[in-house]
Amino acid sequence: MSMKLCRFTHRNASEPHYGIIEEGFVRPLADEDVFDGRRQADSAQIPLAEIKLLPPVTPSKIVCVGRNYKEHAAELGNTLPPEPLLFLKAPSAIIGSGEAIILPPESVQVEHEGEIGVVIGRIAARLGESDDPLNYVLGYTCVNDVTARDLQRKDVQFTRAKSFDTFCPVGPFIVTDLDPADVLVTTRVNGETKQQARTSSMAFSIPNLLRYISRAMTLYPGDLIATGTPAGVSRLQHGDVVEVEVEGIGVLQNKVREFGAEV
Repeated sequence: MSMKLCRFTHRNASEPHYGIIEEGFVRPLADEDVFDGRRQADSAQIPLAEIKLLPPVTPSKIVCVGRNYKEHAAELGNTLPPEPLLFLKAPSAIIGSGEAIILPPESVQVEHEGEIGVVIGRIAARLGESDDPLNYVLGYTCVNDVTARDLQRKDVQFTRAKSFDTFCPVGPFIVTDLDPADVLVTTRVNGETKQQARTSSMAFSIPNLLRYISRAMTLYPGDLIATGTPAGVSRLQHGDVVEVEVEGIGVLQNKVREFGAEV
């Protein structure tokens, strides 16, 4: 049965907890139950209005896929690669829904990249053709792979351009048992649709990506895979509100502000 998982704090408690969202309430989970498949919720119910949502993942690594939609590759002057193009994004870039994306002074061209994210549920290493990669998935979430495009071009490799603090909004939830083969991914800026495509148009499907990545590096519970972005990326400016919506999951919303500006 599909569940909507969140990570949150309650009132003055500083310790984060995982929980299951059910009809306006959160039922807390023991942390060890989140990734072991049991996911037995506490009988307590906490109103959503009383919690603060946090980023739903704390990964050991964020593995990103470049040029996984033909039209996006073309808009940046690239062709589709023969194999998935992988790069890493620093986990310190993660923020949750409602937090601000900060425009760093080192860049003059920061862009949004809305994506469906895959959250790993159990250790996956060198998955074979007989393995079902989706059995290793906890669930799916919304990701904004924010990118300093000018620095990406300047540096050639992607690390700095992708890893500034606040450059990985994630959330607001993880949805389990979602079929990721054909869901709609939409990015809006100030209410205007900028990006929209179905995951069925990916060059490399999520199962294929998981097999490919697992043959290069072991994936651990909580690791995050950002699967690539559709065409339509555009520059973000101070005061913008950017939303990434993935069908069946929800809406990840973040304001944009310049470095040093008042909140």
